[in-house]
Amino acid sequence: MAVGQQGEFVAVVNDTNPKSSGKAYSLKISGNNHAQLLGKKIGDEIDGMFIGEGESILSGYKLVITGGSDKTGTPLRRDLSGGSRQSILVTRSTGFKGHNLVFKTKSGEKKRFRYKPDGLRKRRFFRGNTINQDTRQINLKVIEAGKKSLSDIISSKTEESSE
Repeated sequence: MAVGQQGEFVAVVNDTNPKSSGKAYSLKISGNNHAQLLGKKIGDEIDGMFIGEGESILSGYKLVITGGSDKTGTPLRRDLSGGSRQSILVTRSTGFKGHNLVFKTKSGEKKRFRYKPDGLRKRRFFRGNTINQDTRQINLKVIEAGKKSLSDIISSKTEESSE
């Protein structure tokens, strides 16, 4: 779960460039950029100029929102409309792994077993697909890269902060 202040997001940007081997970077979004993302939905394309602060702005990048979570760690779900927290009955899918963990002692050792019974359903809380004030983490995927690579942009930020 991403911890942030009110009026601040943590953006987790997944680099889809094969050279970077699928690395993910974490950037903060606050201020005016925070307001630009309110009301966006999962699947919407956004410009990279709204992501990051200072020298680490992802100008020239196009990103798509793939998910996120709220202040309590509840995941956003694509098929729920709005930004409210809802309790729904789900089978194995986003936010529910579909198995029960059972701990048994076997020959003196405590072992963990996963049981996956057919038709297992549980009632879970999820957030809708719209970003609102309660959202704390946004997952993003790069669909169009800028001139500089993500690793160069992020490393220049960390060098400045260490000096």
